[in-house]
Amino acid sequence: MIEFHNVSKRYPGTPDALSQVSFKLDSGEMAFLTGHSGAGKSTLLKLIAVLIRPTNGQVLVNNENIGHIHRRRIPYVRRHVGIIFQDHKLLFDRTVFDNVALPLVIAGVPHQEIGRRVRASLDKVGLLNKEKALPVTLSGGQQQRVGIARAVVNKPPILLADEPTGNLDPELSREIMDLFTQFQQVGVSVLIASHDLDLIGRMGTRVLTLKDGRMIAGGMHDEPPGLLR
Repeated sequence: MIEFHNVSKRYPGTPDALSQVSFKLDSGEMAFLTGHSGAGKSTLLKLIAVLIRPTNGQVLVNNENIGHIHRRRIPYVRRHVGIIFQDHKLLFDRTVFDNVALPLVIAGVPHQEIGRRVRASLDKVGLLNKEKALPVTLSGGQQQRVGIARAVVNKPPILLADEPTGNLDPELSREIMDLFTQFQQVGVSVLIASHDLDLIGRMGTRVLTLKDGRMIAGGMHDEPPGLLR
């Protein structure tokens, strides 16, 4: 589903953000991505979402080499990848319904189908009764759930989350992780970047550990599981 083969990424005027990174995430697998601030976690997620391109190596998403795809094809690849941000990135002048519907509107989905899929997505995260609310009226945990509903409304086979529980208390963090587990159980590949080592340890899931742009643990299935440091 996701494969990195000796992937490096260099930004102008800086050392490699990623260096010779290799790993594979199978269909329906959930894993955590951890490491110190600046280790390369966000860069790795951006490569999967085709927000940036690798400097060297191969990034395969659904068996497609995204380093070589034409620019016009990028939006089609991104439809298969749901992204959840720590700061939600919601449109605060739009209702919850409109925020979740945005990817479907961009994709040209028929109006009736948009309504059905948005409500199904909101129901999944427990916010069906909030579809007419503005995000500013919601708690931080509810705003994060709206972000999750928006990320999965297209039913993507890949779900990426960048520090999704960074601003939440432990109880809400567990609830969000339970949602990710539910998506994984229906075949979605889930990759979560997180600093919350206690929460990661309780999940009992594979851990990919980055240090200074290099994958130091958990990269390939024949290696020992990643260690929490």
